[in-house]
Amino acid sequence: MKYDEVLVLIGEMGPYQIKIMVLVALAIIPEALNSMITVFISAEMDSWCAVDEWSVSARNCTALPLRSPEYTDCIHRYRDAAIPIVDIVDGKQVYDKCEMYDIEYPREFSEDFFAGEFTNSTRACEDGWMYDQSQYISTISSEFNLVCDRKYLAMTTQSIFYFGYLIGSFLAGSVADIIGRYYTLFIAVTIDFLAGIALAFSPNIWFFCICRFFVGVANISIYLMSFVIATEIMGPSKRHIGGISTPMTFGFGSVVLALLAYLIRDWRLLQIVVACSLLPIYLLIPILPESARWLMANQKFDKTEKIIREIAKNNNTSHKLPDNLQENLMREHEEGTEGKKYTLLDVLRQPKLRIAAMILFFVWPATSLMYFGLSLNSAKFGSNPYVTFFLSGLVEIPATLLVIPLVSSPLGRKYTIIGSFLVGAIACFLATFASGTLLTTLAMVGKFCITMEFSAIYLYTAEIYPTTVRSIGIGASSTAARIGSILAPITLMLADHWEPLPLVIYGTCAIIGILLILIALPETKGKILTATLEEGEAFLADPNSKYAPVDVMEKNEVKL
Repeated sequence: MKYDEVLVLIGEMGPYQIKIMVLVALAIIPEALNSMITVFISAEMDSWCAVDEWSVSARNCTALPLRSPEYTDCIHRYRDAAIPIVDIVDGKQVYDKCEMYDIEYPREFSEDFFAGEFTNSTRACEDGWMYDQSQYISTISSEFNLVCDRKYLAMTTQSIFYFGYLIGSFLAGSVADIIGRYYTLFIAVTIDFLAGIALAFSPNIWFFCICRFFVGVANISIYLMSFVIATEIMGPSKRHIGGISTPMTFGFGSVVLALLAYLIRDWRLLQIVVACSLLPIYLLIPILPESARWLMANQKFDKTEKIIREIAKNNNTSHKLPDNLQENLMREHEEGTEGKKYTLLDVLRQPKLRIAAMILFFVWPATSLMYFGLSLNSAKFGSNPYVTFFLSGLVEIPATLLVIPLVSSPLGRKYTIIGSFLVGAIACFLATFASGTLLTTLAMVGKFCITMEFSAIYLYTAEIYPTTVRSIGIGASSTAARIGSILAPITLMLADHWEPLPLVIYGTCAIIGILLILIALPETKGKILTATLEEGEAFLADPNSKYAPVDVMEKNEVKL
C-alpha cells in the first residue's frame, strides 16, 4: 500500500492535517517579518550635511515632538542656511545631500544667516550628516551614515540576505534529508532568532551584513520546511491547498510588519521585536510530527505507522487501516527504492526538456526579480510608506487565493501565468508615467499579479517535468529564482540614474518570459503527468499525443 493510498483511505485533509497546516502556515508570519523588515530598517532618511558649529543648538530640535510641524521647521532652518538647492521637483525644492556651502560658519546659529550669500563654492560633508527623524527615528542608513558614496550599502545588505536564501535553499534540503524536516525547522528557528538578536546590536555595517546573511539562510529554511510539512501531510488531491497556505500567510506577515514598523520607528528595537516573533514557534515542538514521508524513506516504519494512526484517530478513520500496515509500508518502500537516480544533467541531455528547463530558468528569476523589487520598493509608491507597504502585503492574500480557481478554469496553468505576467508588466510600464494615487494603484496591481504568477509557476513547473526528475527540476528552478531576488535590490539602485528604470526592467523581463512560455511551453491542465524522461520528451514535442485528460491536481502530487 502506497503512502498516498493510505492518506486517501484515512482522509486527505481531515481535522488533524488542517491543524498541522494552519500551525506551520502561522510560522511563516515571523519568517515574513524577518524577510521584509529591510524595507523599514534600511529605509533612506532625508539628510544633509551637518554644520559642526551648530551641532549643539541643532540637537535642541529633537526635544520637540518628532512628528510635529515644529520639529520639521526647526531642522529645516539649519538645512536652508547651509545647503544649496540643486533642483525643483513638483514645485518643491530639492537640497544637496552630499555638499554644503564652503565657508567658515559662525558659532551661533541665526535664522537670518544664509551661507549662499557669501559663496557659491561647496565642499563635501566633513562633519557628518543631519537626519530628518519625522518619519523614522533611526535606520541603518542614519546609524552607519549610508549616504552619498556609501548609499549603495543599504540595498547591498538585502542582496547579501538573498544570497543567504540561495545558500539556505541548498543547505535546508540536504540537512532535512539527513535529520528530518522537524529538527531542521527548529534548528533554523534558533539560528534565525540568534542572528536576528545579534543583528540588532550591530556595531557597524559589516557585522550587520554577516548577521543578515545568517538570517537569510535560516529564514528560507523555515519557509521550505513549513511548506514541505504542510504539503506532505495532505492527501494528493489536497496537497495544493497546503502549498497555497504558506505564501498566503507570508502576505499576512507583511501586513503585520507594516503595523509594527508604524508603531516602532527605531530600527534596533524593531529588529529585536521581529526576532522575538520567532519564539512562539517553539510552542510547536510537542505538537508537530516529523514528516511521515521522510520517516518512511529512512526506514523508520514504526514511527511512520504511529503518525498514520494518529492522523486516522483524529479523522475517525482508524477502522479503515489494515492490521499489517507496517509490513505494507516496508514492502512498498523496498519496491519504490529500485531504479536509477537522476540528476539535472539527465534533464539537460534531453532536447525538449532542455529547452523547457532553460525557459523556466529565466521565468523564475524574472518572477522573483519583479516580486521582490516591487515588495522592497513598495514603501516609495505613495506618500505614506506604512500604508503602501500594508496594501502591498494585503493584496497578496486574495491574489494567492484566486490562483486556486484560475488554474483549474479554462485559462489553465499556462494562461493564468501569461495573463498575470502580462497585466503585471503593463502596470509596471504605466507606473513609469504615474504619480500620487495612480502610482500607488498601479504598483498594487503589479504586486497582485506577480503574486498570482509566483503561486501558479510552482504548479506549472511541477507538471512540466516528468516524475523521475520533478524534484530536481523544481529545486533547480527555485534556486535560479534566488538570482532574481539577489538582483532586485541592485535594480532599485538604478533609480538614482533614471527613476522609472527598475519598473521598466521588471516589465521587460515579464514580457520576455511571456513570449518564451507562449512559444515553447504547453498547457498542462487536464494532462496526465509524465513519468519518464522519454514521456516528458514526447509530451513537449506533442502535448496532445496519447495523454488522456485528467485532473492533475487530483491524481498526482508535487514533491518539493
